[in-house]
Amino acid sequence: MLHARRQPGSPRWRRVVLKISGEALASSASDETVDSSVVERMAGEIAHARSELQVELAVVIGGGNIWRGTTGAGTGMDRATSDYMGMLATVINALALQDAIERQGQPTRVLSAIEMAEVAEPYIRRRAMRHLEKGRVVIFAAGMGNPYFTTDTPAALRAAEIEADAILKGTHSGVDGVYSADPKVDATAVRFDRISFMEVVSRDLKIMDLTAVTFCKDNGLPILVFDLMSEGNIGRALGGEPIGTLIT
Repeated sequence: MLHARRQPGSPRWRRVVLKISGEALASSASDETVDSSVVERMAGEIAHARSELQVELAVVIGGGNIWRGTTGAGTGMDRATSDYMGMLATVINALALQDAIERQGQPTRVLSAIEMAEVAEPYIRRRAMRHLEKGRVVIFAAGMGNPYFTTDTPAALRAAEIEADAILKGTHSGVDGVYSADPKVDATAVRFDRISFMEVVSRDLKIMDLTAVTFCKDNGLPILVFDLMSEGNIGRALGGEPIGTLIT
C-alpha cells in the first residue's frame, strides 16, 4: 500500500520488485546482446536507491535480448524447450547485473528457479526475504521455472511471495507509462497518471502480460509503469516523484 506520509529521502514503498525486460540491456548501437554501459547505469541507480532510500529491492529480469520462447516456438521448436532456453537467458542477464551492482559496493544475491548451484542460489522464499532484510539486492532468475509464462508473471508471483508493496515495471521503448493507445502510432494517445486494473483489462492495454495484471489485481499489488531508460528514473520512482502510471 502507499504510505500516507513520507519523510524526505524515504522510499515510497518499503519493499518492491523491479521488473526489467531483457531487451533493455541490449545495445541500440551494435549487435551486442548485453550493453555494458546500460548495465552499469542501471546498476548504479539500483545501488544508489538502495543506499539512499533504504528500500528493500528485488529485481526480476527477462531474457528477450538473448532468446524468447515464442521465437523458437514460431519456427517449429517445442514450446517448452524454447521457454527453458529463455529461462537460461535470464540467468545470463541476472549474473551480468549482479556483477555490475556488486562493483558499486552493493551486496547482491541471484536466486534461480532452476537449480544451478555453481552460479546462483536456489529460490527459497524465506531465504529471499532474509536477504532483503539484510540489505542485499535480490535478483530473481529463470522465471518461475515453468514454461508457457512470460517474466511478467513470475515478477507478480515473486512480489506476492516476498510480501512486496508494489511492482515497478520499467519500459525500454520510449513509452513512459500507460497510454489510451500506442503513442508511437497514435498521436492522440493520452497517458494516464493513474488507472485501475479493471480499465487496463477492459481496454486491453497491453502494457503487461494479462496473467500478471489479473494476479496483481487479485492480490492488491499496485504496479508503477515508468520509463526505465531515462537516467535517474529508478530513484525517482522509488522516491515517489510523479512519473509514469500507477495501476491500482
